[in-house]
Amino acid sequence: MVAPGADAARRPPQGLDEIASTTDIRIPSDPLQRVIGQEKAVEIARVAAFQHRHLLLVGPPGIGKSMTAQALALHLERPRTEIRVVHNPENPERPTVEVVPREEVYHEREAARSVEGELIAPTEAPASVAERLGYRCPRCSFYSVPAERYCPSCGNLKQLVPGVSGSGNPFRDLVGGILELTVSPGGNPQESVRTTRLKNGVEEVVAYERADDRIKVLDQRALERRRSRQHESPRKVLVKLDRNTFVMATGASETELLGDVRHDPYGGHPQLGTLPYERTIPGAVHEAHEGVLFIDELPHLGPLQRHILIAMQEKRFPITGRNPQSGGAAVRVDNVPCDFILVAASNIQDIHRILSPLRSRIAGSGYEVLLETTMPDTEHNRLRLAQFCAQEIATDGRIRPATREAVLELIAEARRRAEVLDGRRGALTLRLRELGGLIRTAGDLATVSGSEFIEAAHFRDALARARSIEEQIRSTYGSLQGALRQDVTESQRQSMGYYSWNEHPDAGGFPGGYG
Repeated sequence: MVAPGADAARRPPQGLDEIASTTDIRIPSDPLQRVIGQEKAVEIARVAAFQHRHLLLVGPPGIGKSMTAQALALHLERPRTEIRVVHNPENPERPTVEVVPREEVYHEREAARSVEGELIAPTEAPASVAERLGYRCPRCSFYSVPAERYCPSCGNLKQLVPGVSGSGNPFRDLVGGILELTVSPGGNPQESVRTTRLKNGVEEVVAYERADDRIKVLDQRALERRRSRQHESPRKVLVKLDRNTFVMATGASETELLGDVRHDPYGGHPQLGTLPYERTIPGAVHEAHEGVLFIDELPHLGPLQRHILIAMQEKRFPITGRNPQSGGAAVRVDNVPCDFILVAASNIQDIHRILSPLRSRIAGSGYEVLLETTMPDTEHNRLRLAQFCAQEIATDGRIRPATREAVLELIAEARRRAEVLDGRRGALTLRLRELGGLIRTAGDLATVSGSEFIEAAHFRDALARARSIEEQIRSTYGSLQGALRQDVTESQRQSMGYYSWNEHPDAGGFPGGYG
């Protein structure tokens, strides 16, 4: 074995004999290079990301379909637009959509920060302003928060009521309190004070506003920007600019997939209720705009597949209230963008349940790829499995590195599973999800035992522990039917139906069809 030195650090290892443990294996920065054994799918995924093509990945669970989709999304450019829904005062039930470019969003954020003004300490404001805002006591000049109506220092009312003395009234708590509530102005501190000031020899209007224990200062430019924004129609960000380019919609409901408009018991009344534009919720098809919409087990969406097809064709999909009994049912937001890359996955046995026009759309604007379940047992591929082991350890973050001998045990198990599960000699399995579970089990054993590394013995122990429940039942009872005979009571036998592995209820055995 060659100890990892300076030369090994400069280049990736060419064989397993060059590594001492998984810490010597460089994990690629390119997420697509972390997909093991699916070179054809990776190559097509690169093209799909560059050319904005759809993708259908077919194969059994645990061979890298979702990982390929996530890696594809990371190869896309960052979103260029933000989607907003805007109140329509003429017809509130028909809000409009606004698509704002990235540069304009950044400009608006900068302008919004200037409108926010400058925060200063109350002692930095003019004394008269601090008094009118309720920070400064006019009698003793003590500063406190406006919520304290009486000065903590002298006990006098900070805001004097005309005709009522804050300190000379012995019945201040009774009469004074009534007058303070009924006489205005003067009984309560002001929320905002406008005045003028000289700045660089030029007089300008400036506003001082209460901001908890601070004072916000707005200059003339900030006030003008605020006025201009007040004349704009209210709006809400539907799909923000800084968003994830990967959206998973596996098993999504109709509302989660297509969006909705929340119910309002007040019917969107402008004074009591919530306006329709504020109740609009985007679906996964909208959140995936300029990104990847990933749907694993696509056939399980059933009739909802036709909505995916429409969204792919039109690149726009309306948002409506999904519940006919809801106040949102009358609301409709048209032309909401949803220009996404669909990456769908399916098992081989479910392909026939994919909507035919949807498959046609994917094939016409993308690719269908059958993923591999094994790869040849070569030195290069064995090193790739070692890379997979290093990736799983790094992703988990709670287990130790694995020694070269432990990696060799993993490779031996991958070789065995390729022969048992896929009937292929001289191959390594690509059903990596189960192998990942084996790595974590071995890592847990190493961590609990206090070992610095995952050793070969930990992998062998993990193999004994990581058996499926069916294997454990067969080992203990001999067969599934034998387990039922011993473990199910007579009353359960009478009340339970036959199991899915029995093809006919008249199968031999005790009542209920257990043979």
